[in-house]
Amino acid sequence: MTAAESAWYVVQTHPHAEAKAASHLVRQGYSIYLPRYLRRRNHARRLDTVAAPLFPRYLFVTIDRLVQRWTAIQSTIGVTRLVCNGEEPAVLPGAVVDELIGRQNEAGFIQLDFGPRFSPGDKIRVVHGAFSASLGLFECMTDRERVAILLDLLGRKVRVVLDGDAIAAA
Repeated sequence: MTAAESAWYVVQTHPHAEAKAASHLVRQGYSIYLPRYLRRRNHARRLDTVAAPLFPRYLFVTIDRLVQRWTAIQSTIGVTRLVCNGEEPAVLPGAVVDELIGRQNEAGFIQLDFGPRFSPGDKIRVVHGAFSASLGLFECMTDRERVAILLDLLGRKVRVVLDGDAIAAA
């Protein structure tokens, strides 16, 4: 399969079935790319890091339309559908996948650029929302660009989770 004959396409999967769909597509002879990143998860009072798909319910597949039947993808276990424009599969520009692959670290996970603007214990001020003008301490950043802060309310420290753009340095 040469690069001139094949192209990247987008496959939608069933919820939480990206890995299952990927393994079945590979078994059928398709080349796939499932970009993943490491996300923090709070489970059973423990904070751990797990691999998660960068685009939940989606993965990329290379199809050589001269050799491979793309309609077989539609009935693959774990696959909901191949994303199409009308009756034809929608071609994804190869530069998109190349950019994602270029952002992978040595372990094969996508490196996300955003990070906390503050360190734990930094003094912050809430600028938007119900707690506007309140002062607090930065605690941590969650995996969805939200921040956990400690506000002094009613004589005690209360943990509040807000959007990252709702706080500023005090």
